[in-house]
Amino acid sequence: MEIARVNSDGKGLVGNKLKVGIVGATGMVGQQLLRMLKEHPWFEVTTLAASASSAGVAYKDAVKDRWFMDFSLPEALGKIKVVDAANLDAVTEAVDIVFCAVSMDKAEVLKLEDALAKKGVFVTSCNSAYRMDPLVPMMIPAANAEHLSVLTKQREVRGYESGAIIVKSNCSIQSYVLALTALKEFEPVRVLVHSEQAISGAGKTFTGWPEMVENVIPYIAGEEAKSEIEPLKIWGTLSESGINSAGTPKIKAKCVRVAVADGHTAYVNVQFKKTPSKEAILAAWEAFTNKSPAKGLPSAPAKQIYFQSEPDRPQPRLDVMRDGGMAVTIGQLEVEEAQGNEQVSVRFTALAHNAILGAAGGAVLATELAVKEGYVFRRVKAGLAAV
Repeated sequence: MEIARVNSDGKGLVGNKLKVGIVGATGMVGQQLLRMLKEHPWFEVTTLAASASSAGVAYKDAVKDRWFMDFSLPEALGKIKVVDAANLDAVTEAVDIVFCAVSMDKAEVLKLEDALAKKGVFVTSCNSAYRMDPLVPMMIPAANAEHLSVLTKQREVRGYESGAIIVKSNCSIQSYVLALTALKEFEPVRVLVHSEQAISGAGKTFTGWPEMVENVIPYIAGEEAKSEIEPLKIWGTLSESGINSAGTPKIKAKCVRVAVADGHTAYVNVQFKKTPSKEAILAAWEAFTNKSPAKGLPSAPAKQIYFQSEPDRPQPRLDVMRDGGMAVTIGQLEVEEAQGNEQVSVRFTALAHNAILGAAGGAVLATELAVKEGYVFRRVKAGLAAV
């Protein structure tokens, strides 16, 4: 198998798409990946992998009693025979890129994704196992595009020839990380965030989880720790050893599960070293899209951040699918007036689609950026022309 680097400007991809596999294709994130990939101009889904119990049957039959999406499964995708995710040769033989969204323990995920990368495919993980690895970029493209450069070191150290691993961050941090990234010039020093998280974040629907109807669960295992440390890696710096997490701001999080189908809502209280005015904050959010390295990519939103001035917005029912679920909606912005020497707090509410921007859509966008920047290889049979 020969390899060829894909042109960084994406030329040649239309009509000659990169081949894509999804591991964990029958789960909720796997299905959301199909939402993002079913008509993608650069990527073509050719392989769907799941547990051994689904292997060998058409995908439409594997998900017939558990199709969670609000769109019809395309006929061509439904006909693909599911392969066993444990059969690495079957998963990787006909693909350039693998999106991995499996339900396995950390040790198993580490082993699986490393093995996929060693097979030569570019792995975009929706799992948490590699998030804090300094050689694995945890990507939110509008926030830390420069972290992709660590892949050169990753390939050298891990022995990946054409393979590599990038990972998505926790879905709970998307909205406020992007909001605060846009305000980095004002130097946030302390963040308090209360996150109300939708049931799809647990891979559930109300039909399958009736206990959540009219309910709140005030504890989500491990979620608060992830919400406090993962943003610091997103804002980290590059060094010879990889990505070093930032030391500030200090973040304290509370995460609860609420009776909402889709959309994580964050109530944010932040203190800055240089307190911005309300006008400066709104201007920074408005300008943020034009500064994003992801601007213009196929899955990028028209605007990354929308501000709603109405006092009762954002709301999941009204705002979560803005720009196909890839945008952040912010409202309820307040800037305290200074009182003596006290630090001034800025408060706002931010909403993002946890399963699209926070998982599948964000993973696809990060992969598009990796293609654009020349970090993805096309695996081609001998004798075929390179892209």
